[in-house]
Amino acid sequence: MHSAFDASPTKPAIPITFVTKSTWPEILATLPAAAKAFATANGFSGKPGAWLALPDVDGAIAQVLFGLEDAGATHRDLFRPGTLPGLLPAGSYRFANAPHDTRLAVLAFALGSYRFGRYRINEAPKVKLVPPTDIDIAEISRMAEAAALARDLINTPSNDMGPEELAQAAKDLATRFGANFNCITGDDLVTQNFPLIHAVGMASTRAPRLIDFSWGDPAHPKVTLVGKGVCFDTGGLDLKPSSGMLIMKKDMGGAANVLALALMIMDAKLKVRLRVLIPAVENAVAGNAFRPLDVFKSRKGPTVEIGNTDAEGRLVLADALALADEEKPDLLIDLGTLTGAARVALGPELPPFYTNDEDLALDVARSAKEQNDPLWRLPLWAPYDAWLDSKVANINNAPSGGFAGSITCALFLQRFVESAKSWLHVDIYGWTPSAKPARPEGGECQAARAIYALLSQRYG
Repeated sequence: MHSAFDASPTKPAIPITFVTKSTWPEILATLPAAAKAFATANGFSGKPGAWLALPDVDGAIAQVLFGLEDAGATHRDLFRPGTLPGLLPAGSYRFANAPHDTRLAVLAFALGSYRFGRYRINEAPKVKLVPPTDIDIAEISRMAEAAALARDLINTPSNDMGPEELAQAAKDLATRFGANFNCITGDDLVTQNFPLIHAVGMASTRAPRLIDFSWGDPAHPKVTLVGKGVCFDTGGLDLKPSSGMLIMKKDMGGAANVLALALMIMDAKLKVRLRVLIPAVENAVAGNAFRPLDVFKSRKGPTVEIGNTDAEGRLVLADALALADEEKPDLLIDLGTLTGAARVALGPELPPFYTNDEDLALDVARSAKEQNDPLWRLPLWAPYDAWLDSKVANINNAPSGGFAGSITCALFLQRFVESAKSWLHVDIYGWTPSAKPARPEGGECQAARAIYALLSQRYG
């Protein structure tokens, strides 16, 4: 059970009563006279996010009032209860009535308890929730643990989270669940035919590598996850400005979220043959860095002209996807922090996803809504594929012009997937720019919960 929960409190848990502006008059009328006067004197009205601790006759907390949006509001933040761990005094609490979505509120409480404390004392809130009995608390705990793993990996600065450290984190997870682990490192990438991964990572003093682990019954459907593991991205010789590099420790967010997803799959013992592939590199600047207009042969065979060294994520994913595709998986999924264009189009909270499988697209959209893990489909618009043409190679990694950057990235990756029965590509941000309920500022778990829910429904 997640540390945010308290299944056996030592004394009665304090009730949390959820209130909206429309339900407040009715709830106010049920309060004892002293509590009613206290709430009125404090001006509590059920405003979303507002809270008030009502004292008992001895001055202890009798109950907590917490405001939510009205049921008919244009937008309701179903994770709003995730602010409670950071607001309430230490103690054990319970829900006295149902919020808009009890399951998501419990999950939000756990997600809101997260603190990144690797480098300074940063105690987790000493606020516990006695979970409702009709909630699958093991499932909620699984999701919260996975989110914490992704957040921890992303929040760790690059000096402590390079390709080797990312590989160790993946190995630790594989070992925990008895998965078979392998890692191809440095020049072995060339001899084993992963030229694009090697090209991107060869300028760093920290060797590039391809992380690879497998778990589950080989007779079960093959599900392969590929995560972009660029542990720091300078942009290469097409150097980013300092402002663009500021949070590039998050450029391995695809890998972090793939590991979070793998954790949930293995912990839930889904009936799949899981394979996880993570190309882990640092895109550095040195005399041997790959250059604009260099040409490399990919693992799949087509030659790739480098239109921009800052479009490195799609290069490392291309070789990993080609390897994954050779096994003809039933479902091939890749996650990566890939394009600024996706953020311009949809912002940091709404990652786009791409697939040509209509049933899969519907399932992803439904799961994203059910899990409050937003995703939005964008098209693999075939006419734009011609923009990837190169005059000297089979394909260019970064077409000029600047239009439809997330779509052209997806189209580039699609060139390396032929045999998989279904393919899903998600262009995540992996970061919360400013704190929101259940989502502290910093590294974020995006798309993993939605995809896990989808896989649970298919293979649970």
